Amino acid sequence: MSEVLRHVPSPFPDGKFPPGLGAVVQRTVISGELPALIVIHDDENDWLIGDDVTDASDPDASAICHVARIVDLDPSVAESASLPCGYAA
Repeated sequence: MSEVLRHVPSPFPDGKFPPGLGAVVQRTVISGELPALIVIHDDENDWLIGDDVTDASDPDASAICHVARIVDLDPSVAESASLPCGYAA
C-alpha cells in the first residue's frame, strides 16, 4: 500500500476506512509514542489524527500517513470512519 489517497467520498462502504486513505498525522502518533486522542474529518474532506498534546501548528510535528497504519497501532481509531465532514471525535 504505497499510494496515499485524499478526498475519498464518504460515507465509506462497510463503515471502514478505505485502503490507501491518507491523513495528516502527528509524528508522536505514527511512532506510537503517544496515542491517537483526536480524529478530525474537516470541512475539506481531509482527515487529521493527533495526540491532543503536541502543537499541531508546528510544521515538523505531522506527516502524511495511511490511516490503516494508525488503525493497526490503535484499533479504536477505526470507530471514527463514519465521522461526517466538519466533525471531530
